[in-house]
Amino acid sequence: MKLLCVFGRHNYGDPARGEGYEYSNFLPALRALGHEVHHFESWDRNAHADFAALNLALLDRVDALRPDLVFCVLMGYEIWTETLRTLRQGGVRVLNWGTDDSWKYPQFSRHVAPEVDLWATTSHLALERARADGLQNVRLSQWAASGSRTAEPLTSEQCRHDVSFIGSAYGNRGRWIARLKARGLHVECFGQGWPNGPVDAARIPEIYRCSRVSLNFGDSGLQWRGLVPYRSRQIKARVFEVPAAGGCLLTEQADRLSDYYECGVEVDTFADEDALIDRARALIAEPERRDAMAWAGYRRTIREHLYEGRFGALLSEPEVRNADAAPCRMLDRDLFMSALAAHRTDAGLRFLREVMVWPMQQIWGERRGARAARRLLFELSWRLCGRATYKASGLPGRLFYRES
Repeated sequence: MKLLCVFGRHNYGDPARGEGYEYSNFLPALRALGHEVHHFESWDRNAHADFAALNLALLDRVDALRPDLVFCVLMGYEIWTETLRTLRQGGVRVLNWGTDDSWKYPQFSRHVAPEVDLWATTSHLALERARADGLQNVRLSQWAASGSRTAEPLTSEQCRHDVSFIGSAYGNRGRWIARLKARGLHVECFGQGWPNGPVDAARIPEIYRCSRVSLNFGDSGLQWRGLVPYRSRQIKARVFEVPAAGGCLLTEQADRLSDYYECGVEVDTFADEDALIDRARALIAEPERRDAMAWAGYRRTIREHLYEGRFGALLSEPEVRNADAAPCRMLDRDLFMSALAAHRTDAGLRFLREVMVWPMQQIWGERRGARAARRLLFELSWRLCGRATYKASGLPGRLFYRES
């Protein structure tokens, strides 16, 4: 098939954060399956003037390329639901890989999933909710590792890092890392917010392989249930990346992790700070057990948890496979042009933005204040307006392009 992948080249669309996970893992896996793969940038806010220009550019690219399938990783309202509908009406099938559905399903996925042909989720809970909501196009998949980024484990003696962590510094991560160091463990951290900064995607597997212990935290930052804050715990891509690269994984416990690895044999887990410290120390002090775990995790990953297998299964689903499908035709843009008109802003909306942003900037400064105002509007919008948040007329996208 001819595939157009719609997501960012860099983490969160920011080149300073390094090459993005999806770009460096999904594209090679899809090409390894024999597909013709192209990329469209949808996360970098410097690539387009606004969301109208982004959506128009996507339709132009589809008309020029005539792909069989658009493979999206939608983050929010960057691709309008009217744009998705225009693609499907033109004979283009749309598959979305749903990220963070463990907490994003109520606010995002349940509203946008009806607008695509197939929605892949990594969350068992989201699948249950989708079935309860009558969404039959949602399939359970899971994060994995790219077959192009695997390597057999080194022995503990050959490793140069005791403990490493790759990921952004947020939530309780900084505190836990500091306490590991205070208890005598040598930890190297890479990513946004750490002294080492982001690391090039090509170096990540090497760091995993050369670490006696590679850490993974399962949190996704502070989330909200109504007015009550909580921290989401979920299986992350790093759970599969580390063993695939020959590393030994010590990961925070997550729901259904035992469906994918035998804990204590193929990977090790922790639930709190004391367990994290004790198990990291034990793996370093017991190199033979550490090496056996690295090999067991590696073999399980190669056997069951590569993207080539995950994507092969998804692309065989009847909703997206191209057997007997009508060829992609030039897109009818009547619906999109109506959406485009609804996306325009006026003096009243610009004034509303200023009213929302000004008090936030007095508290958090210019940049963070504007982002806080956007977050407030988004939280109100999805609760009060639901699916309309993700249309061209949705207020968060009309008022806050750069901050989205």
